[in-house]
Order: sequence, then C-alpha cells, then structure tokens
Amino acid sequence: MNTLKTLIVALVLAIIAPANAQDVDEILTNYFENTGGIEKWKNLEGVKMVGVMKMQGMEIPFEQVMLKDGKQATKIDLQGQKMTWSAYDGETSWTRNQMTMEPEKNDSEANQNMKNLAKEWPSPFLNYKDKGFTVELVGKETVDGTEAFKIKVVKDPVVKDGQEIPNISHYYFDTENFVPIVIEEEVQDGPMKGQTVKMIVSDYQEVDGLYFPFSQSNQFQSMEFKEFVLNPEIEESLFVFPEGK
Repeated sequence: MNTLKTLIVALVLAIIAPANAQDVDEILTNYFENTGGIEKWKNLEGVKMVGVMKMQGMEIPFEQVMLKDGKQATKIDLQGQKMTWSAYDGETSWTRNQMTMEPEKNDSEANQNMKNLAKEWPSPFLNYKDKGFTVELVGKETVDGTEAFKIKVVKDPVVKDGQEIPNISHYYFDTENFVPIVIEEEVQDGPMKGQTVKMIVSDYQEVDGLYFPFSQSNQFQSMEFKEFVLNPEIEESLFVFPEGK
C-alpha cells in the first residue's frame, strides 16, 4: 500500500507542477499583451524617464536613462544644481559621495551587481528562462483591497562581501488587468538588512504603444513620472566616469 500511495502522490505532483508553470506563463502572456505586446517589449532599445522624487520632505526633479545593453544614468536637480548623480557604462559604475558631492567609482562587487541587474530590464519576466531566472505562482492574495496573483521570481544573486545572497522578489499582479500593482523586495545590506520594502505601482499610461506605471512609492520615497521617452538618442559621455572633475 505504501508503494501504491507513493506512486499516486508522484503522479499527482507530476500533473500539478506543469499546470502551475502553465498558469504562470499564461499570467505573464496576458501581462505583456495588455501592456503593448511582447514583440514591442523585445524591440525596446531604451527609455528616458523624467519625474520628481519625494523623500524626507524634499522634492527632487530627476531624469533617468536605461538602455537595453545595461547602460544607465540618473541626473538630478538638487536645489537648482543639476548633475549626473550616478551612472553605469556597461563595465564601471559610479555615484556621487553624499558628503563631498564628488563622483566616486564603485567596487568590483557593485559592478557585478549592476551587470546582473541589467538582465532584469525592461522586465525580469521577459524571456525569464533565457536569463536563468525561475518564476513561481505562489497563489492569490488580496492587496489593498484588490485581488492579485502573487508571483515569486528568483533572479541572479546579489554579491556582498564575497558572498552570494539570494535575490528574490514577489510581484502582485492585478487579476483583472494582469499588471503588477505591488512589488516586494528584501533589503540585502545596510541598517535595514532583512526588512521588506513594499513598492506600490500604479497609474499605468500608454506611451507609443507600451504601458508604463507613472507612479511608484514605498515607505521611504515616491516617484511621480511626468514623461517616458522610448528609444532616446543618448550621448555615450553621459555614462562615463568624469575623470578629473
């Protein structure tokens, strides 16, 4: 009897596992279809986002560029002083020291993490199998009064002090529109290490055939986007570390 029970359990699991995977892929297919079509997302070469970040009583206008090849840069207007705050040219990342405001190159671990992060653009779910990510439908939950699919995605690990730390996020997809409305991620280092940050994503608007959330907020800051520019023409000098400056 034990052998028969084991066989039955194995058969049930064999049936359930593909069904669950299929459900996840169906949700993601609906997501890409509802936000412009998977081919449009695959052909996207870059995005420039213009908006305002609000934190600690301040409003900071910003402009962020993210390209398909991983290059990215963030420019801010800090009390009338405009500057490139951080950038990554595909090999080297850098950011400004918050005390001196001078640009400083990041270490090799940060560069590796940036390279891994680039794989997630424009969505960790786009060709996720080719990226080596795993995706799992956890179930349904009600989030802020909205029924949502809870999807777990495991991405490339974060490297910190020579150790690989699991990089896991949970996305909550609205069951009606099949778009993310909440993203939960665990802080990997710093004073908040181990705590979960809940990002609320809303106000989806169409931009040249693709839909983007124009509002993102968590318990520490909010970002309100005013403009998305698709496939912008960007000078390569934007990403390069400003030597001698």
